[in-house]
Amino acid sequence: MIPSDTGFLSAFVDGAVDFLSNGLTGFTWWQVLIVALVLTHITIASVTIYLHRHSAHRSLDLHPIAAHFFRFWLWMTTGMVTKEWTAIHRKHHAKCEHEGDPHSPHIFGIKKVFYEGAELYRAEAKNTETLERYGHNTPNDWIERNVYTRHSALGVSLMLIINVLLFGALGLAVWALQMAWIPITAAGIINGIGHWWGYRNFEAADASTNVSPWGILIGGEELHNNHHTYPTSAKLSVKPYEFDIGWMYIRMLESAGLATVKKVPPKLAFGDVKPVADEKTLEAIIANRYEVMAGYAREMREACKAEIATLKARQADASVLKAAKRWLHRDDDKVPTAVKPQLAQVRAEHPVLDKMVTMREELRALWSSTNATREQLAVDLQAWCRRAEESGIAALRDFSIRLRSAHA
Repeated sequence: MIPSDTGFLSAFVDGAVDFLSNGLTGFTWWQVLIVALVLTHITIASVTIYLHRHSAHRSLDLHPIAAHFFRFWLWMTTGMVTKEWTAIHRKHHAKCEHEGDPHSPHIFGIKKVFYEGAELYRAEAKNTETLERYGHNTPNDWIERNVYTRHSALGVSLMLIINVLLFGALGLAVWALQMAWIPITAAGIINGIGHWWGYRNFEAADASTNVSPWGILIGGEELHNNHHTYPTSAKLSVKPYEFDIGWMYIRMLESAGLATVKKVPPKLAFGDVKPVADEKTLEAIIANRYEVMAGYAREMREACKAEIATLKARQADASVLKAAKRWLHRDDDKVPTAVKPQLAQVRAEHPVLDKMVTMREELRALWSSTNATREQLAVDLQAWCRRAEESGIAALRDFSIRLRSAHA
């Protein structure tokens, strides 16, 4: 009996050790890593498609099957509650970069948002006023009230057990990665860096930036300036070199009848050049004002290049102009105070650039005015085009002629 018992015990121990090492799947470490990356990718896709574009902004409708899958998956992998996430994000847009923004790096500082963004989220989730004011039209069915919201920690606990069963001890690492994924990518990178550093396609009213043109790891959410410019758009990419993988998934869901896109970024259309800009031209310009100003910014950058080339040809110092180039097309409130003396010097020394900056502000006034009538704004647009085409500046003339061909 002793040898037999010893053999049984040895086999049991060996089996237990093997299970703890490999779990039920028997995967190697690199196979487990691949699975972990797939799981975290599904999580970020759930955040961007379901929580962000569907729930918070209503830019698309999801079939109940798809919506519930995403809701269940987020309960298992993040413990986030739809109403809380939706309300906090809506408040972020309503008060962006101002007092009350739940996670602006310009309010709390970039280090606070990057490293402690999840803590800021949890603190705001306890604000009942935020939930009541901004959490409307979110799920309130039986399973939401009695499972997902009431037991938000149960899902991630089940996920831990499942990971250990499937992958053994490595399942702990998989679970830790899953728990850290959204706090790092969404709370840290998107909410932090996405309002601090990157490139801007549009002069949105806030400080949002595009962190990268390749939205893969974060589902397209890196294109944050595009999103803040067109927050109700289901598609976040606007440039040919930008890739929104979340949009690709939405199109796949739409093809399967599981999603309906409601809105995408507007696109300014052009036709025949009108003798004068009319009210229809005005409508098209105002509706597509961010694209119009992005086009104007391109003209200003080209004008800067030409001025720099002229200075170099004369062997003159172009350092101040080079430093000011990135700010000339920006709204005044977005220009750092330390840079403004350089801009003033550049405008004084370069009449072409001074004229373009002045006319940029006059053009922006067309949609900033709150008192002028539609008829008066159309007259103002006509006067602006006339001055631009009579300025003697080729960039202004060509831009104005193109504006006169715009239509909604």
